[in-house]
Amino acid sequence: MGLRSGPHPRGLKTALFGGLLAAFIGPGALAALSAPEAQVLFRQANELARSGDYPKALDAYRELSEAGAEGPSLYWNWAQAASARGSQGEALWALLRAHDLDPGDLAVTREIERVREALNLDRAEVAPEPLSAAARFARRFRLDLVAAALFGLSVLLHLTARLAVGGRGGVAASVALGLGLLTAAAPIAGSFARPTAVVVRRGAPLLDQASPTAEAVGTLREGEVVPILDASGEYFRIEDSSGARGWAVGSDVRRLDRPQTP
Repeated sequence: MGLRSGPHPRGLKTALFGGLLAAFIGPGALAALSAPEAQVLFRQANELARSGDYPKALDAYRELSEAGAEGPSLYWNWAQAASARGSQGEALWALLRAHDLDPGDLAVTREIERVREALNLDRAEVAPEPLSAAARFARRFRLDLVAAALFGLSVLLHLTARLAVGGRGGVAASVALGLGLLTAAAPIAGSFARPTAVVVRRGAPLLDQASPTAEAVGTLREGEVVPILDASGEYFRIEDSSGARGWAVGSDVRRLDRPQTP
């Protein structure tokens, strides 16, 4: 299997890898799973996947995610184990999570295409929310920071122009402000994107209500990315690519806008 040992080149010392993996774990997660524990669990999960024990490997990757671990290598390995197990929808979800964290990884992009074709999905069915692309683009190039820097430069240039003899610098300040507004457009647009989820179970039903006694009104396509319209307990109200709306059990669809939660 094409597992990755970490998000950095091979040959790094174990201690360095542990420190880098710890950077993926939020402060609140450290109480549940320390950085050394996360490192050990990550290695154990990879060994389980290499030995063919995919269910236990997936459980270990899930435990890391629930503890707050976030890294492209975690989701890449998760996808490889899920795919080997035959859970293509879960594999696609993990790959899309990896792509959100590192949009420039071409290997992840190619693997998304491979799994998408295996599931016989159109490209539109894995990208139903156009504004999500703007959000990924903004994250990749850190446009929020660039915009903030340009706004700061504009203010500085305006102050300089007012203090300078002859008011020089006003044009440069206006240019910086204009560039800042243009740069901020992508992050602002991305903030309006609806949350989405991936159908991770084959034959997942679309329900008429958020209830254990609900009746199925349709069947969702495995791997399809669906916008989330509402949530109620463990249920999500979603809309599939045909425009049908209904409720799905949270275990059948997995959100893309946040890490896996218990």
